[in-house]
Formats: sequence, C-alpha cells, structure tokens
Amino acid sequence: MHVGEVARPSPKRGEVLVRVHAASVTTADWRFRASAFPSEFWLAGRLMVGIFRPRHAVLGMDFSGVVAEVGEEVTRFKVGDEVFGATNRGAHAEYVAVRESGAIVAKPSCISHEEAAAIPFGANSAFAFLRDVARLERGQRILVIGASGGVGTWAVQIARHLGAEVTGSCSTRNVDLVRSLGAHHVVDYTAGSPFGAGTYDVVFDTIGVTTFAQAKRSALAPRGTYVPLNAGFREMLQSIITMFGSEQRVRTSISKNTREGLELVSSLIEAGELRPVVDTVYPAERVVEAHRHVEGRHRRGGVILAFA
Repeated sequence: MHVGEVARPSPKRGEVLVRVHAASVTTADWRFRASAFPSEFWLAGRLMVGIFRPRHAVLGMDFSGVVAEVGEEVTRFKVGDEVFGATNRGAHAEYVAVRESGAIVAKPSCISHEEAAAIPFGANSAFAFLRDVARLERGQRILVIGASGGVGTWAVQIARHLGAEVTGSCSTRNVDLVRSLGAHHVVDYTAGSPFGAGTYDVVFDTIGVTTFAQAKRSALAPRGTYVPLNAGFREMLQSIITMFGSEQRVRTSISKNTREGLELVSSLIEAGELRPVVDTVYPAERVVEAHRHVEGRHRRGGVILAFA
C-alpha cells in the first residue's frame, strides 16, 4: 500500500460527496487487501476483489465527514451536514462519493468524527448477529469472545442493552475496558480457556479462535447456540446439520451495513446507551501501520485514519 494522488470524485445523480475527516480500518479492509479468505473460499474471494491485486485502488468502507457537494435529486442532505456511514470502497481518501439512499446518516453531535468512523462495521455486525442470527433474548446468558475488539466492544454493549447476562472474554490488559462496557462477568483467556467456567445460551466468537466442538464440550447450554462471526465452510455445513434434530445449534450469516442499523445505533449513542471505543488514530499517511495493527488481531475497539 502507498499514499498517492487520485482524481477527486464527482457526485452523480442521487449521490453526495463527503469530505472525509476520519475512516476506519476494519477486519474486512485488511482481508480484502491481503486476500485473507478461508481456504475453501479463496478463489471466490479473489474473483470478487481482484485476481492479482485489489480491483479498486482505494480501499476503505467506514467513514465520517462533512458533505462537500450534492448531486442532482439529493434531498436528505445538504452541503455542510456532518455525516457518517459505509460504502463498498473508496473511504480511505480525502473525498468519497456515496449514494444518498445507502448506509449514510447524520453524525451524532455528541461524538467526534473519529468515534463515528468506528461505528458502522462493528456496531451493525454486532446488532445483526445478536438480534437476528443468535436471536438473543432478555435474561439469556451470552459469552462474547474477543470482547475488546472492533466487533466485540459493540457486542458487549448491545447484548447488555438487549437484556442479556453478558460475559466478555479478553486478555488481561482489557479486563477493565470490557467491564466498563457493561459486561457482568469477564474471562481472562490468558489464564486458561476462553470459555471460562460458565455455561451460556449463546457463544458469539467475534475473532475465530474457537470451534463448535469446543463450545459444546466447554460452554454451551443444552439448547445453546454457537455463532461464529467469521464462518467458513465447516461452520456453514454445521449450521445446516444442526437444524435437524440437534438442540445445540450453529447459526451463521454475513453482516451488511444498512441505514436503519446506523440510525438505531445513533439513537442509542445519543441516549447514552452505547459508546464507540477507539484504539488508535493514525494520520492517513500511516495507513500501512494501521493495517498491520488490525491484522495483528489485538486492538481495543476501532483503528482510525485521520485526514487533516
């Protein structure tokens, strides 16, 4: 990767041009850049993102900034509006053109652009997987593995908001952070198993360090559900098999950013129910370091690029 000059995009009909103040480097960003897909999906992934190099020169999906220009027929936004959201590509740049009808909403005034850029991927993934995939209910017990990461910090807060009894699994240095996010219990995986000693109705693995077989032996309740954020062919097959005659189930999905999801998270942030967590803010010219940081899988919340 390198920093260079490209043409400034122009908004088309129904698009807004955003002057980017901050953009997030997510797990999806480094996977697309490095072609780090599960082995059984490697060829499909390469065909999707590019055979020899990323098909799109400017990576990045999650952003926060100010509307600099609007295209024809745009009615939701005007020049000067502070916004944040997600797009398919191009957010790691000073300007990005996004569809008005896409996953873009007004930025909550109570948070910074750096904090807003940390919202889309993590918060939307956590909400979708907990509410719609795991079908988490009030009073259930949930274990969030990787509770201090980009998705995990949101999962702890959202599970607590949904009324669950939350246990977060993390390393020693992140115990206080995870507890401050609302976890009722914290497991320090460096002292033993990432599952701890409890049993759970839902095990949500946000970083891919456990298996269904391990969860069944160590943590899942008799009617428990195992939910891997990064599912491979094995987990997808298990989700089909466990649909028939098995009380312990695997449920998988693919997360997607939506405007409705961002609006919901924004309202909860403004109400003081949720808060973004930012690990490190890098100047945009240090994008390589930011990718290495995310790829190391030891971040505390979002890793952000700042555009001066």
